[in-house]
Amino acid sequence: MKVVAVIPTYNEAQNVRILIPRILGLGPEFHVLVVDDSSPDATADVVRELQKTDPRVSIIVRPGKMGLGSAYIAGFKEALKSGADFIIEIDADHSHDYKDIPRFLEEMSSYDLVIGSRYKKGISVIDWPLSRVLLSYFGNIYARVITGLKTFDNTGGFKCFKRKVLEAIDLDAVKSNGYAFQIEMNFRAAASGFKLSEIPIIFWGRYSGVSKMSGHIVREAIFIVWRLRFVKMLSSMGLARL
Repeated sequence: MKVVAVIPTYNEAQNVRILIPRILGLGPEFHVLVVDDSSPDATADVVRELQKTDPRVSIIVRPGKMGLGSAYIAGFKEALKSGADFIIEIDADHSHDYKDIPRFLEEMSSYDLVIGSRYKKGISVIDWPLSRVLLSYFGNIYARVITGLKTFDNTGGFKCFKRKVLEAIDLDAVKSNGYAFQIEMNFRAAASGFKLSEIPIIFWGRYSGVSKMSGHIVREAIFIVWRLRFVKMLSSMGLARL
């Protein structure tokens, strides 16, 4: 079994120095792939240093800040090419607890995509201002109602895909970034007939660095759900392909 954790980064040097060895320490089957957008803080150099001591570390360096969604797409393609059986999405900033990863893999015995959910059992978010918690919580209700998804947390970025899910999705057709990307990937997986599950997690505040949240990311998430619903309707009529 080969498990590849894909970590998109922009100015996460301090965080990846800690996170990467922790993920690799989970077992010999674990690998890390960093997708770095030419971070000014030399994140890529930190990853290359770790690469020298463990061949399970790899990195893609892109020419500039190109967005979360495209970073994951690049990482997914490379992970598939490397022979990954399971592909993990995880943030670099320690808001996701790497120790939850084995729980994802246990759940993968019965499901195709497992999502780490902040809202499966109430609200499990630490160290966020109330305004942002409410934006995220009600934004997920909005996304669920419009898209018809059954999962509670569709904007979270801590999840595990079976290889066959990413092989079945047309990754080149996924254009959204930010939280909209997470919604779109869940939607495409569900629309393709794959089984989705959620496991409750605690979402911790950022350990260091600066949040990438912006107004553009929020606006994109608001509108992407309607586009997905429209495409789904056309698909059911045989007029479009997801």
